[in-house]
Amino acid sequence: MTTRTAKRRRRLAGVAALCALAVAAAVVLFRQYQQEWATTPLVVSEGHRAAQVYEAADEALSVSAGTTKKAAERAARAGKLKLPAAAKGNPEGYLYPGTYTVRSETTPTSLVASMTKTARKRHAAAHVDDYPTLVVASIAQAEADNYTDMTKVVRVIKNRMARDMPLQMDSTINYALGRSTLNTSLADTRIESPYNTYRHKGLPPSPINNPGREALKAATSPADGDWLYFVTVKPGDTRFTDDYEQHLKWVEEFNAEQRNGT
Repeated sequence: MTTRTAKRRRRLAGVAALCALAVAAAVVLFRQYQQEWATTPLVVSEGHRAAQVYEAADEALSVSAGTTKKAAERAARAGKLKLPAAAKGNPEGYLYPGTYTVRSETTPTSLVASMTKTARKRHAAAHVDDYPTLVVASIAQAEADNYTDMTKVVRVIKNRMARDMPLQMDSTINYALGRSTLNTSLADTRIESPYNTYRHKGLPPSPINNPGREALKAATSPADGDWLYFVTVKPGDTRFTDDYEQHLKWVEEFNAEQRNGT
């Protein structure tokens, strides 16, 4: 082998090594780029409670369970979420429904702050400018599945409060018990909780979920009517009346539907 040939081979080997290093570096940079720009959508559905939002956020952020809840509580205490004084540091009702983009730099605190910022804008646009109205919107969101019925639920709430009647909303008991069910027992109505609107008159102390656009609008634009009672006999069939005897008949229809599994 000549000296010239050996040098040429060494040069080629050196070039090959440099190319390999360049390729490896490019792969690393590309993967970093992918990680930095990778996004995960977080969907907050209308009517989701804070507990559900926190759980979904933990999963989207790939953090341990309870991380987002703790971050939200710290941020609320520090005034970073800009909640009204009436909320007493509770973000329930201010984790606005929508699709949020989670990136590598997103933190639990920044994510929750984004939700509450969006909520403030949406509440203002809907003219929901006081805490009680937001609480009413959350009940309407839980009790009805369409805008028309939501406006009627709001009217029932207002009519009952005007008569100093307890609201007797099953949705508030479900919230107190951390569940979602159509059936409320007599024992349920006796639980000791400020969210038990069978025992305590007036509104519950906070929203019971995070209401969306239609519920917010309904809370400020209730339907006209003298209704005091309502029952959803089956999906899509909610009936309103001011006649207690008629209400009881419809409740029996509901119970029959439940017994028949329809």
